[in-house]
Amino acid sequence: MVTLKELNTPMKIVWCPGCGNFGILSAFKSAIIELGLEREQIVIVSGIGCHGKIVDYVNTNGFHGIHGRVLPLATGIKLANPKLTVIGFAGDADCYDEGWDHFCHAARRNVDITLIVHNNMILGLTTGQTTSTSQPGFKTKSTPFGAISPSLNPIANAIVSHATFVARGFSGDPKHLQSLIVEAIKHKGFSYIDVFQPCVTFNYLNTFEWFRKRIYKLEDHEVTDKWKALEKSLEWGTRIPIGIFYKEERPTYREHLPHVKSKSLSMMSIADMDISEIIETLM
Repeated sequence: MVTLKELNTPMKIVWCPGCGNFGILSAFKSAIIELGLEREQIVIVSGIGCHGKIVDYVNTNGFHGIHGRVLPLATGIKLANPKLTVIGFAGDADCYDEGWDHFCHAARRNVDITLIVHNNMILGLTTGQTTSTSQPGFKTKSTPFGAISPSLNPIANAIVSHATFVARGFSGDPKHLQSLIVEAIKHKGFSYIDVFQPCVTFNYLNTFEWFRKRIYKLEDHEVTDKWKALEKSLEWGTRIPIGIFYKEERPTYREHLPHVKSKSLSMMSIADMDISEIIETLM
């Protein structure tokens, strides 16, 4: 079984001191250890943003992709080799802005991967602009008079997009977040966790203290009731829920594909494959 020492890398962590990303990194490593997964069984994929460096800080297989493309990369890896445990890491701008179309389609297709979104409600890497989850009235370099659009609700959108596992965590509570990650990885299908990840450098509003005054853990909540889950997802303001909102069992995307259902692409021989006719149709 892998140890914490084996999951560490020699790379220097360049996140700002106090960044919410540290809590996510700690929770993820602890979850891998709890699940008893070996490093060669895991592939992590990241996009562009402060979160993207996580592939340098976890000693597993990793792929650092381009902005908004975490989910298609993760999907391709899982379809090619379904034996792998594939976890995507994205930022709020990376996933909910540039990658929004990939998010809703991966959810409805029920691709058997896990997505963890580092939601700091700001563009930290480019030194502080609004994202789709920034609060209305939030003043930044790009919105000196305050953000004017309503905030995107990713939890509600995931539920109505037919995601089969929808949860929210807080990087200020890594132990609780660890439990969510464990359940998400164990789930067969598209499992998604939005994580409140305060940016201590550029987000002066949504701080650790701001969240601690408002968040509460979902208890005695029926996770199979979609309407109750949607109702909880709409709570915002003085009380904001974290935990598992919704969960259901449904055939995965790969199970609907007969040509890869019984044998993975990585195990198929292409030695005798002739695609000349296909090429001719494109000439």
